[in-house]
Amino acid sequence: MRLTLGAAAAGLATPLARMGETAWAEAPSSPLLAVAHGPSPAAITRAAIDAVGGIARFVSRGARVVVKPNIGWDRTPEQAANTNPEVVATVVRMCLEAEAKSVLVLDNTCNDARRCYLRSGIAEAVRAAGGTVEFFEENRAKKMALGGEVLKEWAVHPSFVEADVRINVPIAKHHGLANLTLGMKNWMGAIAGNRNRLHQNLDASVVDLGAFFRPSLTVIDGVRILTRGGPQGGSLADVRRLDTVIASADPVAAEARAVRLHGPGAIQPACISMAESRGLGRSRWDQAEERQIEVPGS
Repeated sequence: MRLTLGAAAAGLATPLARMGETAWAEAPSSPLLAVAHGPSPAAITRAAIDAVGGIARFVSRGARVVVKPNIGWDRTPEQAANTNPEVVATVVRMCLEAEAKSVLVLDNTCNDARRCYLRSGIAEAVRAAGGTVEFFEENRAKKMALGGEVLKEWAVHPSFVEADVRINVPIAKHHGLANLTLGMKNWMGAIAGNRNRLHQNLDASVVDLGAFFRPSLTVIDGVRILTRGGPQGGSLADVRRLDTVIASADPVAAEARAVRLHGPGAIQPACISMAESRGLGRSRWDQAEERQIEVPGS
């Protein structure tokens, strides 16, 4: 089942789907999630998506796709504050191979957008892959009814609402307040206004965002992870290279699996269990439901 946002786009008054409704596409022959390892970010991204059913499971011919990476910071890829540009570009390229009508990439950055888009390498990589990059224009955001438990309404950029398919592509990294920032928190880059207000009840707020945006596919970048100093980072001493990408149609499973990238002592953010209790996905699965893939270098 692929959810579209047409109703909300037209009326701007209803949440995108009923709370508790299953959001991810059912594909009994595919594993719940895939974890790909290897030296090429592009190759492991493609392998992980292929393993969960391939991009055509999520993107139909003629679909308008929006891809939401983390481009929030004026940092280089080596500093692991933003999503790896090769991961983002590969997602874009695969969507176009599935004959998507358009693939748009944007984020509401924390630092100056022009510097973030340039220095992250994401703008250049996306354009080279054939996608479109736009800056997040606050004046285009429209107040919408989110229908959340704490977020009743908020200003949302219409590009995320009008798309047929949303693909969430966060990086797995440390966050000083949330402990870790993964998939659900990445949707804070799809909204406008005073986002610091969400920090007053952060876990419940990001679950509300996850319930509202309901991505068709989540691809978590673990090529490099930020282990301290997040979300902005800056010191290469805080970066660990794992050469890993996780993909799943279940956003909660993807997020729960990404916690393990930070080691056996990593504390699972409360938002994961909260999201599971609201029917947004699963935080536990059998070993047989996870596919591990090794992609050797060329």
